[in-house]
Order: sequence, then structure tokens, then C-alpha cells
Amino acid sequence: MYSKNAMDRFFVLSGALLSALAVAFGAFGAHALKSHFESAPHLAPVFQTAVKYHMYHALALFVVAWVMNKWPIGNLPGYLFLMGTLLFSGSLYALSITGIRWLGAITPIGGVAFLLGWCTLFFTVYKAN
Repeated sequence: MYSKNAMDRFFVLSGALLSALAVAFGAFGAHALKSHFESAPHLAPVFQTAVKYHMYHALALFVVAWVMNKWPIGNLPGYLFLMGTLLFSGSLYALSITGIRWLGAITPIGGVAFLLGWCTLFFTVYKAN
């Protein structure tokens, strides 16, 4: 398996990449998709929610990397944040661009991954010495 240093580095790199992508997706939504959202205004807030939670959880990966250096929390919170970003934000991006409504059924799975990530982070730090 990977060492703690390799994993905290992985989460910092993942957080940096996901943060850059969140900024890029936000700009893409505001500019390149402007006409799309003018014709489907109900989808613009869906895209904005995807960007917002994408960025929140990209930043959460930095928190995970920092916490990993203070307490033995393992990798699970970071992996849950990554999975949550893919499923939650990814499904909302796809839904807002395509209008395919069944994609919204995937979103709560990502939300549960976010919740589990935060709860796991809490409990592993709480139990650490």
C-alpha cells in the first residue's frame, strides 16, 4: 500500500486539480453555456450547485491531507470526497448540460458519499489520541 506521505500528497494533488477544474467548469458554465442556460434557465442553478459542491470538496481534500499529518485517520474520508465529487457534481453537470432527468437519481449517492466523508473524518479524529 501507499505510505502516509504518498497519500497526503495524493490528496493535495487531487485537491489542486479538482479546484482548478471547478474554476474552469464555473467559467465554462458562465460563458460557454450561457445560451444553453438562457433556453433552459431552470438548469443554470443545477450547474451552479455542481460547481459549488465540487469546489467545497476539492478544498476538503486539502483538509484531509492536513489532518492526515496530525492524526491517524486513514484514507477513507479523502476517497469518499473524491467519489462524492464524481457522483454528485458529475451527475449534476451531466443533467444540467443534457437535460436527462434520470441522471438526478445518481446525485443523492454522491451526497451520501460527502456525508460519510465528513462523518468518517469526524469520528476518526475524535477517536485518535
